Amino acid sequence: MPDALIVASARTPIGRAHKSSPVDVDAYQLAEIAVGTAIARSGIPATDLDDIVVAESMQGGGVIARNIALRLGHTAIPGLADNRHCAAGLSAIQIAASGIRAGMDHVVVAGGAESLSSSPRLLKSTPASAGNYEPWMPPSHPETPDAPLFDMSITVGENTARIAGVTRAAADEWAFHSHQRAAASIAAGWFEEEIVPVEVSDGEGGTRQFAVDEHPRPDTSLERLAALPVLHPELEGATVTAGNAAGLNDAAAAVVIVSDEYAAAHGLVPLARILSWGSVGLEPVKTGLAPTLAIPKALDRAGMAIGDVDLFEINEAFCSVAVASSRQLGLDHAIVNVNGSGCGLGHPIAATGTRMVVTMLAELRRRRANVGCVSMCAGGGMGSALVFELV
Repeated sequence: MPDALIVASARTPIGRAHKSSPVDVDAYQLAEIAVGTAIARSGIPATDLDDIVVAESMQGGGVIARNIALRLGHTAIPGLADNRHCAAGLSAIQIAASGIRAGMDHVVVAGGAESLSSSPRLLKSTPASAGNYEPWMPPSHPETPDAPLFDMSITVGENTARIAGVTRAAADEWAFHSHQRAAASIAAGWFEEEIVPVEVSDGEGGTRQFAVDEHPRPDTSLERLAALPVLHPELEGATVTAGNAAGLNDAAAAVVIVSDEYAAAHGLVPLARILSWGSVGLEPVKTGLAPTLAIPKALDRAGMAIGDVDLFEINEAFCSVAVASSRQLGLDHAIVNVNGSGCGLGHPIAATGTRMVVTMLAELRRRRANVGCVSMCAGGGMGSALVFELV
């Protein structure tokens, strides 16, 4: 079976939705930048590409990958969309790696893009015969009292805290560390090699280069976080606030994956080898605990254990997710989310999974470490994890 090797990566900076620097740069443009840059960094001619897989979650459907293939002038590359909600960016990589390990493809670009600033507004009539069109979103799962469809702060954040015994103080402490770690990484310039700047409006009729993640709040403190009101004061022991939840963000990320035969034949120096992955489903009320199942599943498939992994990133859709997962898996916070994650760095939904891989690649190299594992929960009671090693 061929190995699936990552040979290039790129991501845009992460903006704050609706008030961000890239507010007028939509998901298609962000994806074009990330995918185009990853291809360029790989040095692989477009004629060798078998496919492009781009995750999308809140963009109304369509196939962003095919659209940007045409924008980049790659008419012969078909393009594929995938949507596993928050884990879609990880799924894109898994789909690409599957084709390569099966021997069907040799070069595939995988990534994700999200612009919550420019997400379309959907309308639907229920029943259809009434012609009474109202705002609508695709349901991630059947509505239940304990897992509301459109309030993930309860379905994911509060339920996870309640089930795993995560306190407000523990969630706030994790959020504080996430912002501090993200801000420290930016100050040290650790993200510069992975980021490709985006040209944005300067607000004065000209343009400027947007090159630094703008979600982290380096001036936050435990006292400021503790002063924020909980989102659901009606719930006994409520923990979720705007401060310990993920942000609403815009960004894109991409990696180029090739077979080991192709890399050897073309003299490519790989960055990493994809070892395994695992995705899981569970009751929607337990969505936030998905990493506790997905990580062991992925590691088992790689013939590895928790102690074989040098660094983890568990997406902070809500900090209760990362706290609960780390506790239940016995992970040392010192090796989890070392650059921040969804809370401190931002969570551009469909792009996050790929962004996590891009950042982990750079961090492993910087630390001269070897094995990384990234994982996240996803709406509707899903989760996924990916394990890879530097080459």
